[in-house]
Amino acid sequence: MSAAPETREGTAPIGRRVRLFLRHNSLGLFFVTAFLLALSGQAVAGHAEFNNQLVADGLEPIGFGAYLTTSDFGVDVMENWQSEYLQFFLYIFGTVYLLQRGSPESKELGRAGIESDQDQMVGEHAADDSPRWAAATGWRTAVYSRSLGLVMGTIFLLSFLAQSVTGVAAYNEQQLRQLQAPVSWSAYLSSADFWSRTLQNWQSELLAVASMAVLAIYLRQRGSPESKPVGASHSATGVEG
Repeated sequence: MSAAPETREGTAPIGRRVRLFLRHNSLGLFFVTAFLLALSGQAVAGHAEFNNQLVADGLEPIGFGAYLTTSDFGVDVMENWQSEYLQFFLYIFGTVYLLQRGSPESKELGRAGIESDQDQMVGEHAADDSPRWAAATGWRTAVYSRSLGLVMGTIFLLSFLAQSVTGVAAYNEQQLRQLQAPVSWSAYLSSADFWSRTLQNWQSELLAVASMAVLAIYLRQRGSPESKPVGASHSATGVEG
């Protein structure tokens, strides 16, 4: 009986299938679209600012396409990406063991830790529609059961590395304009410029996570899974609306 809606959806007219796809994937599509618009806006504004600086230094401005390949644009993008993925990496692993009484962002107070195989539907406790690696044993289950945090951590490390590489290139370009000696990559990693760029992003991301976890104890957003039900007690923990 449950397969009937899928059959009707699969044989529906193309227009209806497109509308269903957009509705069922609207959250991801919205944020991907917003990301692309914000990135495009950053590129346009950054190009204008970069050319203003070139003119102020007595140099010729460059085209938009050339700006997109510069280290200045690369470091501005990467320093934001690495802070975002650090936030998710810490949040994913932190919420395994750390609790916040009254917050829907926390697990229930008695469930700290990785939980049992039965709770996590792993191995012999996997359901018929569970991912294949959830039903496997050994290293596949160990990897898959931590795959979200591992991927987020990997993206963070790669974007952190990319930030350092593009950052030293942008820094040395500025050094040469000012007729100063360039620095090595290792020296740049210990420089004030690198850590100023990095920490100004980390502090904002960590503050945002802390605000979400704590404010959701007392405030509500009707209909959002990130909020408790409007009438839930302030002390209710791990309850989502």
